[in-house]
Amino acid sequence: MENPLVSIITPCYNGESYLDRYFHSILNQTYPNLELIFINDGSSDRTEDIVNAYRPRLEDRGISFTYLSQENAGQAAALNRGLKLFTGTYLTWPDADDEMTPDCIEKKVSYLEAHPEFQMMRSNGTFCNLDTNAHSPIAAEADKHPQDIFEQLLLVHTYGCCGCYMITRELFLKCYPDRDIFESRTGQNWQVLVPAASYSQCGYLDESLYAVYEHGDSHSRSIRTPQQMYQRWDLFTEVLEHALEASQCDRKKYSALIQENKARQKFYHAVSVRDHKMLKQTMAVMRKTGKVTMKEYLLFLKSMAFPK
Repeated sequence: MENPLVSIITPCYNGESYLDRYFHSILNQTYPNLELIFINDGSSDRTEDIVNAYRPRLEDRGISFTYLSQENAGQAAALNRGLKLFTGTYLTWPDADDEMTPDCIEKKVSYLEAHPEFQMMRSNGTFCNLDTNAHSPIAAEADKHPQDIFEQLLLVHTYGCCGCYMITRELFLKCYPDRDIFESRTGQNWQVLVPAASYSQCGYLDESLYAVYEHGDSHSRSIRTPQQMYQRWDLFTEVLEHALEASQCDRKKYSALIQENKARQKFYHAVSVRDHKMLKQTMAVMRKTGKVTMKEYLLFLKSMAFPK
């Protein structure tokens, strides 16, 4: 039986320090039928030189390789370029600074081929801290059992590490027939995963098949001011609202949940910095759209009693 084509789409910005690791993980895949679409999102380092150096090795390996370059526009815009071109039966979109195990794609395809009731699946993975050399699993125990993960993704109660997931081409086109996700500087994984999870349950393979590398100056771990934290949740909520538009769901109901969750996230940060104005704003939203716990109400009173 012929192995179905798997498309790998990876946007990259200034990746010279980790692209050797990335391309080795592609070349070392045990699965034979791969299409790689790599988008250089306006890098100012040696990314293009490194990509061109690997092209012959990828082609010798029999991997269909497409390289695109654009002015810097963000990962969602770069991902859109690849989404309009991919032809595989299955789709995965690992980050350029992370790494797939050699059997990552083979095991995910085998899982989906053996479980046609799922059009999407995810595996476990490992967070690798480059500063401390600490390793920890990506999936919590609670992540391993649910198959309906739509609401969990929407409220960010489960993981969205792109390289842990694989979806079918059919499912993606059901969500985005025009192959065009909303372009934002954040949250591109949720743009794909949230709508997909509204149409299909998600299978799970409890094996670590993907490594996410973290370090102290990572963008996702950088220190932000309170206003930057609030703005981050505003932008991410906008992404989720657009993802709802491509989802099969009660949009009014889930939009309210998204807004409540945004308020709750801002509330807990406002507690930590004793931001009285934000505490009042978020408490009003939480009271209106959701249930305020006794713990949250006491935190509110305690925080308001302290000076700014």
